[in-house]
Amino acid sequence: MLIRKPSEYRWSDTTPREIYQKRREFIRTLSGAAAGLAGAAAMPWAESLQAQTGPKLPGVTKSPLSDTGEKLNSFKDITTYNNFYEFGTQKEEPAVLSRGFKTNPWTLTIEGEVAKKKVLGYDDLFKIAPLEERIYRMRCVEAWSIVVPWVGVPLAALLKQVEPTSKAQYVAFETHYSRSSMLAPDEAGINFPYVEGLRLDEAMHPLTMLAVGLYGEKLPNQNGAPVRLVVPWKYGFKGIKSITRIRLVEKQPPSTWNLINAREYGFYSNVNPQVDHPRWTQATERRLGEIFRKKTLPFNGYADQVASLYSGMDLRKFY
Repeated sequence: MLIRKPSEYRWSDTTPREIYQKRREFIRTLSGAAAGLAGAAAMPWAESLQAQTGPKLPGVTKSPLSDTGEKLNSFKDITTYNNFYEFGTQKEEPAVLSRGFKTNPWTLTIEGEVAKKKVLGYDDLFKIAPLEERIYRMRCVEAWSIVVPWVGVPLAALLKQVEPTSKAQYVAFETHYSRSSMLAPDEAGINFPYVEGLRLDEAMHPLTMLAVGLYGEKLPNQNGAPVRLVVPWKYGFKGIKSITRIRLVEKQPPSTWNLINAREYGFYSNVNPQVDHPRWTQATERRLGEIFRKKTLPFNGYADQVASLYSGMDLRKFY
């Protein structure tokens, strides 16, 4: 994965629909506009890539994880600086290029080594369990981080409903992919659909959640609408977006970035400041909106809750 620096200029909500739906035309248009202007102040769309708010989620309750004492990143930060390669490889692209993505109707299938296969529709996603807010740190493998007030449910609540069999050892995830609304694999540089996986005990851990919203609203498209995975002690690319299929399986499932380069992106991908990425240090991170770097915490600061999952494992080997 390349480290991609945020653009000096940000794109506006007023970009014509016919432009942003065609990525290459869109980029050429913006490049041409930027070249002809002296600075961001001169651009009518340069104030910000406007963060589009969405419908409020009813019945959201605060959880013990709602009071972390950490400063939240703004809604704008969280929704305009994204890795979502189906909608662009630059951080600002997904917020624009995903606007036409339709998430309703939606189908999420849970199958495999389960006693009760389950198929959820769009409205069902918000009824798996009572919705709660959880404020989690998110650490990207690219060494930047944010703090997000997610809304969702424990993944365990859904997995218990399908009753995993004794053969279920792992949980495999697959994202939605539609060539009509998303980039082609050769444009994004990765294969689609995006796939991820967890060990069953990781998936059942109380911190692991399915997020359906943030800041009390339904998830924006660029953040993985309508439902995504959040595993706060792992690097962010493990948090697969726009999930359409969950399979409980006996053997370790494939993971997109691990398939691309296993040396750089391990299956576990636990945040570990002592194991550097081959091309950059993981000892420190840059929190969006802050100037100075800060030390990265083992397991992203959740070691007390999750370190026991890896007792006896060499975390340099199982990275």
